[in-house]
Amino acid sequence: MRPILIMLTITRTDVKAMAMKNPVHPGRIVKEDCLRELDLSVTEAAKHLGVGRAALSALINERSSISIEMAYRLSKAFGSTPDHWMRMQLAYDLAQSRSLKTKIDVDRIAAA
Repeated sequence: MRPILIMLTITRTDVKAMAMKNPVHPGRIVKEDCLRELDLSVTEAAKHLGVGRAALSALINERSSISIEMAYRLSKAFGSTPDHWMRMQLAYDLAQSRSLKTKIDVDRIAAA
């Protein structure tokens, strides 16, 4: 019997979200928590998801990002929601781009 992956998302509107300093790439989550836990090969998982093996390989090896379409595919196959997968990708992307804050020199526009 294969284990069942259950993902929970808890949302609170009264708490400010804190940015993670170094979130894991969502491809690693797919690789370790989905494929490995379900004992799926990349080829098997790609076929089930309806994507090419190369596309899934690029994702799980952290060479590509989760697209909106892939977020829907992952949510249908492994659980959670497309929103959750996209939030993981956004958190990762923002953490990787933190250095841009000091490199971009733009002044705030004041009201006239």
